[in-house]
Amino acid sequence: MCIYCNNRCVKNGSSYNKQRYLCKSCKRSFVDSYNYNACQVNTDQRIKEYLKEGCGIRSISRLLKVSVTTVLKRILLLAKKASRPMIAMGKEYELDELCTYVRYRENQIWVAYAIRKDTKEVIDFNIGRRTNNTLRPITNTLILSNAKKVYTDKLKHYGTLLPSKIHSTKKKGTNHIERKNLTLRTHLKRLSRRTICFSKSTTFLSACLRIYFWG
Repeated sequence: MCIYCNNRCVKNGSSYNKQRYLCKSCKRSFVDSYNYNACQVNTDQRIKEYLKEGCGIRSISRLLKVSVTTVLKRILLLAKKASRPMIAMGKEYELDELCTYVRYRENQIWVAYAIRKDTKEVIDFNIGRRTNNTLRPITNTLILSNAKKVYTDKLKHYGTLLPSKIHSTKKKGTNHIERKNLTLRTHLKRLSRRTICFSKSTTFLSACLRIYFWG
């Protein structure tokens, strides 16, 4: 039986003295057992689970008994497969920024993201300095979705990026996303305030967040 789809298989030559099989349905070729753990069917799923539970790259490497390079490559591939959810029209959103570091502690980077107020689902995020250029892609997404209301803190940038008729800075308007910030810092070690596990590049930080939010 196929290890991917449980359908009928036929013999398909050999590799390193191991019998290979070909699935008649999904056309994928495989062997019964692999010497290297990265070839196991559930490796990608386990990488996502460990990443979401706060494990660092080397921790995942030790737990799965695969190389660090393999873990890094798999995370980048999984991030490409993670797709942003469809954005509903006319909903309320909360928008905030989260401070972290890249490469060294003096290099501050901000993770700006928006959540839908009723479902708490992250609908968009961006990484960069705390400037209009970082925030504008997210605010444009919310404006194009005909957002009913967008709640933010009193950061001055939002006043220039969001129309006043949908922008609100009222007290307790960002309660849900502030709690989400704490959850992110708890689940992702690279976002903790006191850590040496921060990301080595913005590309990899973005990949980890895509997997956490949408993977």
